[in-house]
Amino acid sequence: MRTLVSMRDDIDIEALRQRLLDRARELEAMAETRRQAGRTVELDQSRTGRLSRMDAMQAQAMAHAGEARAQDEYRRIQAALKRIDSGDYGDCLDCGDPIGAGRLNFDPAITLCLACAEQREQR
Repeated sequence: MRTLVSMRDDIDIEALRQRLLDRARELEAMAETRRQAGRTVELDQSRTGRLSRMDAMQAQAMAHAGEARAQDEYRRIQAALKRIDSGDYGDCLDCGDPIGAGRLNFDPAITLCLACAEQREQR
């Protein structure tokens, strides 16, 4: 895999790439645990009381929501890694201006500069 060198000297692309790769590995490692937590709730009333089933169903719903968030984060990470490889990393996807180093250090998978992110929130 060939990495293009960033024209920016205010960010450490390789350090950010490593953070993205580490987080992707964490998400992959936790995937089985999330799948187990999201298993179908048993509806056998003779084995489980009504409140226990409700608790289990709520836990299942929370596990499904957590899995959806994890999948979304994983997709964002993979997209950021592709932008690093293509040399487009660190540029806002809306306006093309550089994303602030602080924003990238906070979330290496971020896609928008502060101005564009604020603009989207106002819509």
